[in-house]
Amino acid sequence: MSKQSHVPAEPPEKMPTKKYEKELRKLQAELCHLQEWVKHKGLRIIVVFEGRDGAGKGGTIKAITERVSPRVFRVVALPAPSDREKTQMYMQRYLKHFPAAGEIVIFDRSWYNRLGVERVMGFCTEEQYQSFLKVCPELEKYVVDGGITLIKYWLEVSNEEQKRRFENRITDPVRQWKLSPMDLPARSKWYEYSRARDAMLKATDTRWAPWYILRSDDKKRARLNCIRHLLSLVPYKKIKREKVKLPERDLKHAYDDQATLKGRRFVPERY
Repeated sequence: MSKQSHVPAEPPEKMPTKKYEKELRKLQAELCHLQEWVKHKGLRIIVVFEGRDGAGKGGTIKAITERVSPRVFRVVALPAPSDREKTQMYMQRYLKHFPAAGEIVIFDRSWYNRLGVERVMGFCTEEQYQSFLKVCPELEKYVVDGGITLIKYWLEVSNEEQKRRFENRITDPVRQWKLSPMDLPARSKWYEYSRARDAMLKATDTRWAPWYILRSDDKKRARLNCIRHLLSLVPYKKIKREKVKLPERDLKHAYDDQATLKGRRFVPERY
C-alpha cells in the first residue's frame, strides 16, 4: 500500500450516532468472521496501537473487541515495568504476550514506549533510546519472518482535540479515571512528542512492518476506518458453520427449581 499524506482543509462533520452504530454493527460481524478464519487457519496476528495520550486508542480497541471472543482477541496493556523487569532485556516482557496459533494480540501501547513516552519523559538513557531505534526494525523483521502478521497503527489527534479531551477528563466524573500522571506533562511536551513520533516513523516504517496513520479527531469515524482497514489487511473467508438445534430440557429429573430459592437473598429490583 502506498504512503499517503492527506491533510483535510476542514474537518468533516461529526458522524451521527445512528449511522455510526449501523456501520459498526456490520464491521463487527465481519470481525467475527475474521475470528473464525484465524482460528481455522491457526494464524498469529499482532496489532499495535500507539499515539499521544487522549488520541482514542482505548475506544478504538473496545470497538474492535466488544463483539469477539477474548480468547482469540487478547488485549495487552502493560503497566509500568517492575524493578525486576527493568533489569531484563527490554523486549522480554512483551515477547511473552505474543500470539500462539489462532490468536490476535492487540497491544494498547507496546515496545514503542521506549521511542515515545520513555524518550520524551527521560525514562531511558540516550544510549538505550538510540540502541532500540536501530534494533527495533530488525526485531520486527524477525517476528514477521517467523510467520506473525504485524500491524501497527498510530492514532493522530490534533492539538485542539487533545486539549478538549483532557479538559473533559478533568471535569467529567466518569472520565477522571482516564487522567493519568502522564497526561498533563504530555500537554506541555507536545512538540517533544512530535519530534519523537517523527524519528520513530523514520526509523521503523518498514516494508515488512509499516505504520498506518489513523486520524482520530472524530472518534466514530476513526473506529470505523480502523476496523475496515484491519479487515482489508488479513484476507479471510466466511467459515460455514453447522446448523445447531437447541435441545429440549430433560424432564426425567424435573422439579420446581424456583420454589427452592424461596428465602434466599435477592438483589433488589429497582429498575
